[in-house]
Formats: sequence, structure tokens, C-alpha cells
Amino acid sequence: MNRLRAFGGFWYDFVVGDEWSVAVGVLAAFGSAAALVHVGVDAWWLVPAAAAGLLVVSVLRAARS
Repeated sequence: MNRLRAFGGFWYDFVVGDEWSVAVGVLAAFGSAAALVHVGVDAWWLVPAAAAGLLVVSVLRAARS
């Protein structure tokens, strides 16, 4: 059980890390892109744009603290 907990803890730290809001934003971007593609919109640009925007917000938030 300790190895399973360590494995789960690694993936949580790897995906979420210190900024849970960035992880939620990336998941929202993937979901939005999938929904747009499902209705026929070419949404390849959404995830990279969201990632860049989330990076800027995260860096600005870190610079303020």
C-alpha cells in the first residue's frame, strides 16, 4: 500500500504541483477544445493559448508574493 500511495503522490505532485489553479485551467482548456471539436470547430489553438495565458498568470502571481 505504501508504494501505491507513493505512486499516487508522485502523480499528484507532478500534475498539480504548487498551482492547483493551473492544473484546473489546463483541464478546462482540454475539455473546451474537445467540446469545440465535437461541434465541428477547428480548436487546435485553444490548448496552447490557454497554457501560455495560464503561465503568464502564474508567473505574475508568483512575482507578487
